[in-house]
Amino acid sequence: MDFIRLVVLYGLFTYVSAIEPFSTFGAIGTAVLAGLYTVYGPIKCQFKECCTSTWINLNSTALQDELQSKLYGQHLVTDVIIKHLKAHMMKDPSKALTLSFHGGTGTGKNYVSKIIAESIYKQGMRSKYVHLISSTKEFPHKDMVPLYKDKLRDLIESSVKECPQSLFIFDEIDKMPPGLIDTIKPYLDFYEQLGGTDYRKATFLFLSNTAGDAISKHVLSNWHSPKLNREAIGLKEMEHIISTATINTKTSGMYHSDIIYKHMITAYVPFLPMERRHIKECIKDVLVAQNYYKRKQIPEEDVRKIANQLNYFPEDEEIFSVTGCKRVPEKVSYVMDIDED
Repeated sequence: MDFIRLVVLYGLFTYVSAIEPFSTFGAIGTAVLAGLYTVYGPIKCQFKECCTSTWINLNSTALQDELQSKLYGQHLVTDVIIKHLKAHMMKDPSKALTLSFHGGTGTGKNYVSKIIAESIYKQGMRSKYVHLISSTKEFPHKDMVPLYKDKLRDLIESSVKECPQSLFIFDEIDKMPPGLIDTIKPYLDFYEQLGGTDYRKATFLFLSNTAGDAISKHVLSNWHSPKLNREAIGLKEMEHIISTATINTKTSGMYHSDIIYKHMITAYVPFLPMERRHIKECIKDVLVAQNYYKRKQIPEEDVRKIANQLNYFPEDEEIFSVTGCKRVPEKVSYVMDIDED
């Protein structure tokens, strides 16, 4: 029906323009064009990504299932992510959602960012409304900060104008030149609008290794306490550890940042160092994904061999993986190829 209406409107527009191209175009022609847009817009958005609920809609059930079934050893992450995203996406937010992910290599920061994108955007990480900004790629030179500031402003302003529910993922923000990140502070604040644009529905994710050592030290101390277990670690204590370490780390992109001083971060999300038992679950996932075994048929001996290929710390105890799950796929290939030979 919409297609027929589109054809009729186009025919009418052509007819009117042919009879009286000058006198009639202003009155009827404009109305016809408006009709064309009214019909064409919804049709276009059925096939091409638009900033509408068809393409952008939080699936909180899928998000929770993915985090609970595929993220290991991060009991604090799941609860924080789900609660904040649901509150932000389901209501009229008072400010942009700003989540700062902190932890060592391979603990799941990028993985969770991908899960978030796939739970909100139909196109996932391929969505034109999802912007992945790599600090080492986009901002490699400390003497070019003024240029980078303009570039960052242009990206955020043009993106949010096109779609208020844009997602910005800043990877390796700890490697960003100091002072640069404060460029985006106005967009994280409580303003109803800036320059005619409302930024409060946007989401910002900061990914950083900063505070990774402080997090590991605290978790190790907890490990050595006979009365505590990993799940006893609370968000409040970790947020204090993270914010203190982040703002005082001179090599961090957020060193003495106004974003922290002015409390623009919605939540600091700690990614804890992963124990051997968590690494084994990652290994099983990779063995299944690479079609070596079905989940219930995986030999424990293969898992043990692969886990032993990774490095752990502290050296005298070997409790936590140095690289988390990051190097698991290559170690799986290495061990399984040897076994096949």
